[in-house]
Amino acid sequence: MAKNTRKAGVLLHITSLPSDYGIGDLGDNAYRFVDSLESSSIGLWQMLPVGPTGYGDSPYAARSAFAGNELLISPRLLYLDGYLSIEDAMNKAPETERVDYGEARALKMPMLRRAAEAFLASGGSERRAYEAFRKKEGWWLEDYALFQVLADEYNDSRWFIAWPEKLKMRDPEALGKKREEKSHEIDVYAVLQYFFYKQFMDLRAYANEHSVELIGDIPIFVAGDSADAWSHRELLKIDENGEQEASSGVPPDAFSADGQLWGNPLYRWDEHIKTGFRWWIDRFRRNLDLFDIVRVDHFRGLEACWEVPKGEKTAKNGKWVKSPGQQLFDALRSELGCDLPIIAEDLGIITPEVEALRIGNGLPGMKILQFAFAFDNGEWQTDNAYLPHNIEKLSVAYTGTHDNNTTKGWYSELDDGMKDYVRRYFECSDDDVLWRMIRALMGSPAMYAIFPMQDILGLGSEARMNVPSTCGSSNWSWRMRKEDIASPSFEGIRYYSHLYGRDR
Repeated sequence: MAKNTRKAGVLLHITSLPSDYGIGDLGDNAYRFVDSLESSSIGLWQMLPVGPTGYGDSPYAARSAFAGNELLISPRLLYLDGYLSIEDAMNKAPETERVDYGEARALKMPMLRRAAEAFLASGGSERRAYEAFRKKEGWWLEDYALFQVLADEYNDSRWFIAWPEKLKMRDPEALGKKREEKSHEIDVYAVLQYFFYKQFMDLRAYANEHSVELIGDIPIFVAGDSADAWSHRELLKIDENGEQEASSGVPPDAFSADGQLWGNPLYRWDEHIKTGFRWWIDRFRRNLDLFDIVRVDHFRGLEACWEVPKGEKTAKNGKWVKSPGQQLFDALRSELGCDLPIIAEDLGIITPEVEALRIGNGLPGMKILQFAFAFDNGEWQTDNAYLPHNIEKLSVAYTGTHDNNTTKGWYSELDDGMKDYVRRYFECSDDDVLWRMIRALMGSPAMYAIFPMQDILGLGSEARMNVPSTCGSSNWSWRMRKEDIASPSFEGIRYYSHLYGRDR
């Protein structure tokens, strides 16, 4: 990754874009947002993972590490391509302040299936492009499409408890019979993945033409109820009965006495080594096809993972198990090139070994300004690595992330002593704290300074994207208003981009 480029960026998931269909998509408003970024001298658009979500609709628990979320497909673009009727395109969702994923699915999936049916009945060059896509991506696409068809049939993606034994265990005869029986439904899911890919690549091309790079996000683990776990259990700590032998998480810390039990299956790293890390290489290649840069979530897991034995109710009784991180990066570099455009999410308990892995591979880490303010025995921690005056060049600086409160909400919840510390550091009043924080990061040495859209809009806790370790309708559901796509607040970012050399 180039180390001499200073850029400003915005963190906004596609689902948060305004849309007439209940959830943000890859249509007109995504292009309008790129236009706003370009005019504001913002060169980076960071998104959350774009995979198909399951229970809880967390983008970090997708049903596939390779597929795109069908709900992000734009019906309007399908109408313009001739695959939807005007009646479908005009079938809009009620205006809501938050994404209602259930309502969005109920509205969009039948519509998208009709578009896929129309596509399958068509011919010409577009059909040939689809066939080429399906052949090229078949190594993951065929299993994913069948997985989704079976999840629909049994109304459950938990293949390990809800599916018939022979399908659960991937009996070749049973799979072959089901592929034949459900061939049309499988074709529909394959077409939907083509629609997603085509729309996404068109958006990326438009963004790049307008001096905007897209940043994606790779969750280090796959979900237990994913097509990946079902079809590649030999690469995961899943036994012969389809049950997880251990689960991922993090150990107890100042924030949680029990630690965090995430529940994802862990990797059999010896099996990945035997294949030359083929699955990982394919995963990074796929993401770098969609994005210019990717962030690796829980990067420290590539040095060592916290492994919690089967049956534990908390993460307390886990242990650190080493990961072959450097071997993985050597394999990635061998196939994908020396300059890996990767951001390392290095938050939490970071050891010298994790730092050595990151720095040795030339990867910028993350600095979260909300984490910069703390007392030690009543004294300010002026050596805190997240304070702007301490941030190193090989960094990506944020006011906060999708897991944090908005900066306005965060500041409002501080006690009086910490508020005084923050005001003193930035030499400002309460009303000016947010933009002083933005300015400080724009002027910092960090190569990239990225801000959640909620902070640019100056929103409070009501606009928070996620509260970790909770599951509810308020998570992953924040939506922008249409008028905010071209918000006057962007003018402040444009001014600071020019002032601190982050404009293109």
